[in-house]
Amino acid sequence: MWNVLLSFSGLVALIQLLFLPFLPESPPYFLLQKGDKADCLKAMKQLWGEGNYHTEFDDMMKEKAVTKGTKIMNVLDVLKEPSVYPWLSTTLLLLLSLHLCGLSAADYTLFPCLDLLLTHLQESITPYVSVGVAISQLICIIFCSSIISHFGCQTLLWGGYLLMALILVLLETRLLL
Repeated sequence: MWNVLLSFSGLVALIQLLFLPFLPESPPYFLLQKGDKADCLKAMKQLWGEGNYHTEFDDMMKEKAVTKGTKIMNVLDVLKEPSVYPWLSTTLLLLLSLHLCGLSAADYTLFPCLDLLLTHLQESITPYVSVGVAISQLICIIFCSSIISHFGCQTLLWGGYLLMALILVLLETRLLL
């Protein structure tokens, strides 16, 4: 029944797509992006029913006044902004290091092994093994997060890269000899 399970996410997306035209835009979108007060109030009444929304409207007007001088940027504008380059390069470095460190390979090899293990177990034990793997991954995430917060990302990245470089030099030396 795995095909039914996989099609369930498509069914949920289809239901969302069908109901999307009947849902109103958010009131802050009308006021802050479009500058349309009437549609903002109309969306408030449609979302929250009849009532007095002057406090919320005043808060949005204050936010509009604060953000009046700022330009709304799309993705290309953000990428063209030089002040974003250090953050963008750091993010790309972290993503590349996550992909190259071997965790993806561990996941790709773990799940076929887990499937093989589950086929040889009794059917009554299979759910417990799946839950055990999920709990061990959760514990690993919590443990790794605490290590990262304790030592800091930069120290761990430098240490990991230096260790990988050392191992590669040792492997290359071994291959040459």
